Amino acid sequence: MYNPRFEKKAFKKEVEHNVKTLYRKTVDEATPQQLFQAVSYAVKEAIIDDWIATQNQFKKDDPKTVYYMSMEFLMGRALGNNLINMTAYREVKEALDEMGIDLNAIEDQEPDPALGNGGLGRLAACFLDSLATLGYAAYGCGIRYRYGMFKQKIENGYQVETPDNWLKDGNPFELRREEYAKEVRFGGNIRVEYDDATNRTKFVQENYESVLAIPYDMPIVGYGNHHVNTLRIWDAQAITDFQLESFDRGDYHKAVEQENLAKTIVEVLYPNDNHYAGKELRLKQQYFFVSASIQAAVAKYKRTHDDIHKLPEKVLFQMNDTHPTVAVAELMRILLDEEGLGWNEAWDITTKCCAYTNHTIMAEALEKWPIDLFSKLLPRVYQIIQEIDRRFLIQVREMYPGNEEKVKKMAILYNGQVRMAHLAIVAGFSVNGVARLHTEILKHQELRDFYEMMPEKFNNKTNGITQRRFLMHGNPLLADWVTEKLGTKDWITDLSLMSGLKEYADDPKALAEFMDIKYKNKERLADYILKHNGIEVDPRSIFDVQVKRLHEYKRQLLNILHVMYLYNQIKEHPEMYFYPRTFIFGAKASAGYIRAKEIIKLINSVADVVNNDRSINGKLKVVFIEDYRVSNAEIIFAAADVSEQISTASKEASGTGNMKFMLNGAPTLGTMDGANVEIVEEVGADNAFIFGLSSEEVINYENYGGYHPQDIYHNDPDIKKVVDQLVDGTYSHGDTEMYRDLYNSLLMNQGGSKADIYFILKDFRSYAEAQKKVEEAYKDKEGWARKALLNTACCGKFTSDRTIQEYVDDIWHLDKIQVEVDETEE
Repeated sequence: MYNPRFEKKAFKKEVEHNVKTLYRKTVDEATPQQLFQAVSYAVKEAIIDDWIATQNQFKKDDPKTVYYMSMEFLMGRALGNNLINMTAYREVKEALDEMGIDLNAIEDQEPDPALGNGGLGRLAACFLDSLATLGYAAYGCGIRYRYGMFKQKIENGYQVETPDNWLKDGNPFELRREEYAKEVRFGGNIRVEYDDATNRTKFVQENYESVLAIPYDMPIVGYGNHHVNTLRIWDAQAITDFQLESFDRGDYHKAVEQENLAKTIVEVLYPNDNHYAGKELRLKQQYFFVSASIQAAVAKYKRTHDDIHKLPEKVLFQMNDTHPTVAVAELMRILLDEEGLGWNEAWDITTKCCAYTNHTIMAEALEKWPIDLFSKLLPRVYQIIQEIDRRFLIQVREMYPGNEEKVKKMAILYNGQVRMAHLAIVAGFSVNGVARLHTEILKHQELRDFYEMMPEKFNNKTNGITQRRFLMHGNPLLADWVTEKLGTKDWITDLSLMSGLKEYADDPKALAEFMDIKYKNKERLADYILKHNGIEVDPRSIFDVQVKRLHEYKRQLLNILHVMYLYNQIKEHPEMYFYPRTFIFGAKASAGYIRAKEIIKLINSVADVVNNDRSINGKLKVVFIEDYRVSNAEIIFAAADVSEQISTASKEASGTGNMKFMLNGAPTLGTMDGANVEIVEEVGADNAFIFGLSSEEVINYENYGGYHPQDIYHNDPDIKKVVDQLVDGTYSHGDTEMYRDLYNSLLMNQGGSKADIYFILKDFRSYAEAQKKVEEAYKDKEGWARKALLNTACCGKFTSDRTIQEYVDDIWHLDKIQVEVDETEE
């Protein structure tokens, strides 16, 4: 047992007590949501004992701590994951069964905390899980969005965004920590005054607006080691300090304004920033959580340390993409203005405390802020960035005399913009990409000037995922089978042991068991689809799955155009042999991203036609799963036969969905992009289906031209037919304009954008051939089982435990903590 809390009798009593004190009810009277809350509070009590023990260990050992700064943390549901990491899942399930409570049903009552929108946020969640499991001191730092990512509804085939009020029933696992509140200031002006006593210039911010940042802490439970780290997410509250007697109308308006400022900052994840107000709010959000987190980290350090110069020995800020990179200037502000250090001292500390992870090759995703907005909203921070830029450009000119082209390319402030990635690279001591190919492209393409000037900063850390959520929790049947075959549970914290499954690759009995588990998981997903979509799908068909954010470079459009092509083939050749296929999509499009939303509508329109055509005898089905999120992702990964990873080569930094599919035994159908390259290296080209242009070919076309999609359109009648069907009314009840924009995007140069910039038509034939190979391979049952099993057996590299250990060894240099608990509790 993990803890006396899971002495069955005591645990049951605790649940009953919670139902009574929280709701004045008995267990029999309680609603499922009330039971979820009661069970969660019982589990939380056990976690808190370890949380306290961990904090006490930190006080004793004084370890170096990483603050992982991220705008997103896509945590997934907490209850099941906490129970797994506490090694108490089975015991609790049994105890609840005896009380007539179904743990699975209870888990379904928990909303997914909507604190992220895709891979970036999910990676941050996996990293926190691994940091706690490996026993390192860490805080995740982010925002407690009230609504977070929207809930996606599909109405008449269109995405409709509805508010995701994930906090409406309260979050039983969080703790409000008002005693650590911090003030965050925006706007106003900077008064410069000279202090005769210290012979120093002081910078004083005046006439500013400010909000109070209130931290909420969520426990991050390590696996089986009593180590509990913290995810600290900040809520905003108005600072109202006026007296009632002087409460005139002006004060009242000021109070309402402050209230609104606080409310809007944390209202929603990533406001649409295609207009000025949206941009301003997004920058406010970034500064809000960064300032609060850094103030808290410095204050925590100072409670037990006298010398601020030694901050880098105990504190490290890892900036997850460009969103938190204002951290560089904020730390400088605190060191200069509040700690009274000189510039060189402050810069020396900052450049040893800050490290930057780049997550994107897409230039438009490297954040740039209009200087007029930035300087108005963050006047002191902007002054500091000006000085960082001035000093940096002196270095550039010294190194490259007379090369003003270089200066333009590398400046932090240029062309009316603040380039946040440049700020992060100049100040960070480490700059890492997230897959080997991605890092090489950064070094030799996107960030080449910086790499040439400071090569020692650049390194690669290929992403990973946590097997504890995506195998143990998401696929318990396979997890138990793996444990039985390996004869150990140690794979739960050492995924390299999965290679022991290779010895079963030619064992017919083991392969049959493996595929039987896959079939059961396909039945589970088929039930989910029937319940949520009303579509019957055959678990014996090939489940071909593409689930990820909807973006043009991820090429969901290529996938659905190929489905249209297959449908044409079946209609034109009804006698042709065709192995039944189910194409499963799941994706949210950003609320302001019009073309991505058109692609969702197209997928649903094709589904409408194909699924209702009785003449094809169910050979082809198309399903769009609504509201793709962590909790349904776990069911989807476990059931997939084919993992669609078809981004345009050179565009996907890494991808982590590809790893989750691999872990669950689904071969990759993909381009040589992101981490696909390393997946194929591990599993062997025979156990994946690779197609399409290479990243070098894509980059060459982009730099030198030579690709003309019209040529392919006119010379390949199958492709022409599919593209024409976008505008001939086949999938739009005769409306020839509904998909005109998608049609034009493939064939016409538009407003400075080339036709088919993501090479969909160029890769179409290669993709169709790879899909044909998938069909042929799947017909050979034992051969397919072998491929699937080898994917699971070769996934060891792709655990976030390995990624985090590399960060620790190469960048963070943290100390391992052994949490001491009272052994009598064991």
